[in-house]
Amino acid sequence: MLIVMKFGGTSVGSAERIAQAAELALKSANEGHQVIVVTSAMSGITNQLIAAAESAAKGHWQPEIGAGLYERHQSVAEELLKDDDAKREAALKLIGQRLDQFDKLCFGLSMVHELTPRLLDSISGTGERLAAPLLAGAIASKGGRSESVEATELIITNDQFGVAEPLMDKTRESSQRRLRPLIDDGVIPVVTGFIGATEDGVITTLGRGGSDYSASIIAAAMDADEVWIWTDVNGVMTANPNEVPEARTMREISYSEASELAYYGAKVLHYKTILPAFKQNIPVRILNSFNPGDPGTRVTVQGHPSSRGVKAVTSIRNVSLVTISGKGMQGIPGIASKTFAAVAAEKANILMISQASSENNLCFVVNSSESQRVVRALKSALELDLMQGHIEDISSDDSIAVVAAVGDRMKGTPGIAGKVFAAMGSAGVNVIAISQGSSERNFSLIVGEHDAAEADRSIHRAFELEKPAQ
Repeated sequence: MLIVMKFGGTSVGSAERIAQAAELALKSANEGHQVIVVTSAMSGITNQLIAAAESAAKGHWQPEIGAGLYERHQSVAEELLKDDDAKREAALKLIGQRLDQFDKLCFGLSMVHELTPRLLDSISGTGERLAAPLLAGAIASKGGRSESVEATELIITNDQFGVAEPLMDKTRESSQRRLRPLIDDGVIPVVTGFIGATEDGVITTLGRGGSDYSASIIAAAMDADEVWIWTDVNGVMTANPNEVPEARTMREISYSEASELAYYGAKVLHYKTILPAFKQNIPVRILNSFNPGDPGTRVTVQGHPSSRGVKAVTSIRNVSLVTISGKGMQGIPGIASKTFAAVAAEKANILMISQASSENNLCFVVNSSESQRVVRALKSALELDLMQGHIEDISSDDSIAVVAAVGDRMKGTPGIAGKVFAAMGSAGVNVIAISQGSSERNFSLIVGEHDAAEADRSIHRAFELEKPAQ
């Protein structure tokens, strides 16, 4: 079986954690599997890199940041590879070269004062390029054969810097050419996550959830049998355990359920990251590198539907409800089209939409960071309708949260909405708006932000999600 293993930042956050990651990769290799490893940067490194770039763009070049990054990685290398001078020196040479590039970029930034998306990608992807030689060295120090590989040689993307998308045909060709000889020879490649490159070789980054996305892309390109995402939790849970103490790990869910949960706040997976694997029907496992004996969560096409209908509940904070209202809106064509065209022009992401059949009110949810400029754009786009009195008010409420009940078997199961509303009533939670798509696998409520945790707990109890799936 060919397994693509991705290790997140906390799973490679120290020499001890990198050693554990190396052992997990070797364990599977020793069991007869072929293994490709994808690594994130060590925890906290990417934020440091971005902060350094932003500071340099303001004219404040700080060479001590590069020196500090070298010292952190040097100390890890000395602990991991203390018995192999050659491997340690080789890893430190690569790390030194990459940090030298980082320093030169930041120095240049301090001169030109312009941090372009292209330049930010080159800087923010440095952390993975520092971590890969250390993890490859750790695997080799434990008796395995390993080689660090730059994802810029594998993942060919478009030039949408910061949110680059892979060109899968070219990525398949380059990945097969570079990785197939290694894995066929028993070598474990350690690939830099988060980054790729354009056809011209310019570094790009894959955006939020980038290293998970890298693993999924490489799995699809290499026709892998499974993707294992090693993180610091025991898989995908029925709710946020910080708010719902009785939440439990779900052992198997579908791609559709994982996408819904990720989109609506569950932080274990980002919905985009599983798309390449989904398209090729490759299962994804979410595992805990701090508790490797736990079976985690397996994400498959079919999942394991629950007879309860609802399988999990999740919520999103830091969102705003934008409302367009007016008695004159009824029967006036074009208001919705102008509304969403204005929002699209602002490149704001709409998370949820609700409209009453009376047409007197149209509301939708956006991230709070986008709400004020969205309202300004709407007032400009709908200026004539406001003047004519068709629209009376355009406003934003920043004190709300979206709560979502998710499950494949919600479709066609009667009584789901009734049970949700009964739970809200019993808990004294006021529901501001509701939305449900025709897929019926997500039932979303807008509640006051102060009520979100209680809403999560109430829905969880109502569907007895603390009990094993039936």
